[in-house]
Amino acid sequence: MNALLLSAATLAMLVAIIHSALGEYTIFRRMRRGGIVPTNGGGVIGEGHVRIIWASWHIPSAFGIGLAAILLHLAQPGTLQNVGPFIPSAIIVAMLLSSALVFIATKAKHPGWAGLLGVAVLTWLAIE
Repeated sequence: MNALLLSAATLAMLVAIIHSALGEYTIFRRMRRGGIVPTNGGGVIGEGHVRIIWASWHIPSAFGIGLAAILLHLAQPGTLQNVGPFIPSAIIVAMLLSSALVFIATKAKHPGWAGLLGVAVLTWLAIE
């Protein structure tokens, strides 16, 4: 098993889980009125907008779990050689762009950029 890709998969999964869990705790718990989907926009935004913001918040986590699954598959012996460079390269580019966006948008104050960059670097090292 490719230890670098296994590490990248683990890190991607951790970033995804932490993203959703902390979002629920720090943002959405105060916007709930008893249901699983938050609906209270505090008079600033309507229920429909709160619902789509909540869904949109969790979509990157779902994508992160999917990428972690792909990385875990690529970590299996012989798989990376059979797949070629396109899939890992696409993951590297996506993680680098995501890391840069979080870094720039938060002026490096949000730690998510480091986790995303870590996934990109580990994946890159695995294919070099």
